[in-house]
Amino acid sequence: MQLEHVSRPARPFPPASPASESAARRSPALERLCRELDAAFAAAETGPQAAFGQRVRLALQRAIADPEVLRPDQRAGNPQTYCRHLLAADPLNRYAIAALVWAPGQASPVHGHRTWCGYAVMEGTLEETLYRWDAAEHRAIETRRHPRPPGAVSYVGAGRGAIHQLGLCADAAARAVSLHVYGVAGEQIATHVNDLLAA
Repeated sequence: MQLEHVSRPARPFPPASPASESAARRSPALERLCRELDAAFAAAETGPQAAFGQRVRLALQRAIADPEVLRPDQRAGNPQTYCRHLLAADPLNRYAIAALVWAPGQASPVHGHRTWCGYAVMEGTLEETLYRWDAAEHRAIETRRHPRPPGAVSYVGAGRGAIHQLGLCADAAARAVSLHVYGVAGEQIATHVNDLLAA
């Protein structure tokens, strides 16, 4: 099984509040993404749930259009496994934002989701393999693969209706970087997002 690596400061993740050190170092594009996610939650209180996913997708699309959304240190990889850098955590624990950095040959485990999540590809072309859950065999069955080039955006709800694996081909010439939003508190980003499944 491949373990997930999350970059961590020496102390626990600070809350993403305007007074925090991490908030002071955020890019304007990341600040805008946080505001747009807050607005999506506010709109979801009175509107249809489908509109929430559309708002998250649009917010991610706008964020990756700004090349300054990430600092250079937030694009650093790990030679052992793909790497998550926590960028912001909602003080109300409704979401966490992370940059994932993929070296050639690195991939996530096959997984469903314990929460809603969305991602957008910033650099490189990831390969996404989709699966369906076979309850009789108690495993995920591959259904198709497709490339996810820069600009690709995805949003899914919780559950086993959107099982997938993301990764970067071993023969890729350079790393890939993707921006992700998860419906969990920052401290739970490595433990409460992926539902790891046998395939």
